[in-house]
Amino acid sequence: MKIKGKSAYVVVFLVGFLITAVVAGTYTLRTVSAQNGYEELKTFTEVLSIIKKNYVDEVKTKDLVISALKGMVSSLDPHSAYLTPEALKELKVETKGEFGGIGIQIGIKDGVLTVIAPIEDTPAFRAGIKAGDKILKISGESTKKMEIHDAISKMRGAKGTSVTLTIFREGWKDVKEFTIIRDIIKIKSVKPKMLSDGIGYVKVTQFQESTAKDLSVALNKLQKEGMKSLILDLRNDPGGLLDVAVDTVELFLPPKRLVVYIKNRNDEKREYYTEKSNPFFEEIPMVVLVNQGSASASEIVAGALKDWNRAIILGVQTFGKGSVQSVIPLSDGSGLRLTTAKYYTPNGTMIHNVGITPDIIVKQDPKEHPEVKTKEILKDDKKAEETFSSEMDEKDDLQLQRAIDVLRTWRIFDKMQKKAA
Repeated sequence: MKIKGKSAYVVVFLVGFLITAVVAGTYTLRTVSAQNGYEELKTFTEVLSIIKKNYVDEVKTKDLVISALKGMVSSLDPHSAYLTPEALKELKVETKGEFGGIGIQIGIKDGVLTVIAPIEDTPAFRAGIKAGDKILKISGESTKKMEIHDAISKMRGAKGTSVTLTIFREGWKDVKEFTIIRDIIKIKSVKPKMLSDGIGYVKVTQFQESTAKDLSVALNKLQKEGMKSLILDLRNDPGGLLDVAVDTVELFLPPKRLVVYIKNRNDEKREYYTEKSNPFFEEIPMVVLVNQGSASASEIVAGALKDWNRAIILGVQTFGKGSVQSVIPLSDGSGLRLTTAKYYTPNGTMIHNVGITPDIIVKQDPKEHPEVKTKEILKDDKKAEETFSSEMDEKDDLQLQRAIDVLRTWRIFDKMQKKAA
C-alpha cells in the first residue's frame, strides 16, 4: 500500500467494532500540539470553582472535568469522543476478533442510535436484531442523548448476563423489546465456500488485522477447487482497518491504482494506492454484494472496485460512513477520537452520508433476514453449517441469486466472444 500526501497517517484502527461497535471510519495515531490563547477557559474554571464550592452534594473535580470533556467532544459529531484510559485500551484491542457482548455494530443515523449490522452467529443475530433497527432504550434507559461509547459500554457485560434493547423497525406500528444474553463473541472475518458452476463465494464480516491475508488464502483455496468467478459478500460488514481495506483491493487491482483518498478541513489530500506488482485475482469475473449494513472500509473496497470497473456492485445503497477519526493519546492515558477528514472514492465520490450506489439495485425481501444462507450452498457440510447460521433456501436470498445469474451470464457472454474471435 502506498500513501501520497503532505504527511502520512499512521493507521491504528478503523471502526467496525465487533460487539457493540460504532462504524466510524479510519483511526489514525497523531501527537497533540500545544494549545494556547483560549480565553474562554477562564469561564470554565470559574464554573468549576462555583460548583465545587456551592453544589448541594460533594463532587470530585476529576468527575466534573471528565463530564465536561465528554460533552465538549460529543457536541462535535456522533463519531468524536473523549476516551477514558479504560475505553482507549478497549479500542486498541477490538480489532483482534474476540470480545464479550451481544454482537452488533451501532452508529448514529438521522440522530438516532441505529444498528449498522448484527454479527453472524452471535446473540444479537440469533435474537433477530437487523441492520437499520433503531435502539430507543437500553435496559430501560433512553438513548436519545446517549453518547455512542456509553451505549457500547451499557450493552457489554459478562457472559451469561442479559441486556434488554427497545427496538423500533421500519414497518412496525409499535416498539418491541429484545432481551439478549451476553456471550463471548469470536469473529472469523473471512468465510469462503464454493457454489455451483465454478462460482466462489467469500463472506467478509469485517476488516480485521488478518483479513486481507486470510482472504488471499481463501481465494487461492477456492481457485484450486475450480473457481472461475467470484462473489465477494460485504453485506452487513461495518468496516475495519483502512490499510487492510487497501490490501484487500490490492488482490484485485494492478499496482499504482488509487483506492481511496481523504481530505481534511484545509482540503489537504492523502491518497492510498495499490502497490503489489502481481495481484492474484486481477481478471476473475466478480460481483460484490452490499447493503445498508455495509459501511466504512466495506464502502472503500466496493467504491474502488466500482470506480475501476473491476467488479459489478449489487444490492442496495450502503450506509454512508466515510469520515476519518484520529485517535490521539493524552498524557494521562486517556485519549480523543476526533473526526479529522472525510474519504472519497477514486472518482471523487464522497462516501460520508452518501454511500456507494450499486450498479444493479436488488432489494432483499424485507420479511427475510438480510444474511440468509442456503441449504444448497451448505451442501450438508457440517463445518460450513457451523460457519453459516440461519440458512434458508437459496431462492430466498434474492441478492445472492441475482449475483449468481450475473456471473452465469458473464460466462456465457465470454464464451460467445471467444468463439467470435
